[in-house]
Amino acid sequence: MIAKKTQQILDGLDELFPDAHCELVHRNSYEMAVAVVLSAQTTDASVNKVTPGLFEQFPDAAALASGDIRQIEHCIASLGLYHNKAKAIQGMAQGIHERFHDEVPDTMDDLVSLPGVGRKCANVILSECYGIPSLAVDTHVDRISKRLRLADPDDTVYQVEQKLRKKIPEERWIKTHHQMIFFGRYLCHARNPECARCPFVSICKEKNKNL
Repeated sequence: MIAKKTQQILDGLDELFPDAHCELVHRNSYEMAVAVVLSAQTTDASVNKVTPGLFEQFPDAAALASGDIRQIEHCIASLGLYHNKAKAIQGMAQGIHERFHDEVPDTMDDLVSLPGVGRKCANVILSECYGIPSLAVDTHVDRISKRLRLADPDDTVYQVEQKLRKKIPEERWIKTHHQMIFFGRYLCHARNPECARCPFVSICKEKNKNL
């Protein structure tokens, strides 16, 4: 049984963003894994600008695993933290190549054992590449969950994920994840949220509403 407030949120998200989807451009699980690691603390649009050149030079995990780290850095230099991100995606690629025979793993435990892959990244890979019901909590999902009282203000990212999993039907996890990201990205911004056109104002806990 879905709580009335949760159902109201799900219905509202369906009306606002019926076609929400992953905006990281990718053709396979390797490209998705690299893209989602690169997306930390930057926009999907920024990642999409660098990945074509990166994947042209390093088309698979084996190529990235053995690549020149300076060349990897050059490909992604427009991203913030590119030194650390270059090390992370190469370390991940080495793990995929050496331990998983060039196949991106399809379990949470195996994914988070790879360098650069935390629980959020793993959830995205599981849902996007393998269709496994998952609910990744990024900065947008975390913010929206707390503003709409689906989670408490002091909850950790992991606690937010567990609460969402309990409140939202499993068959809705992937869809709702994308809808919450779109909601946070295009309407309920961290600063200057567009409250005047938000259907959830009456249940929102944001103190600095823009009305």
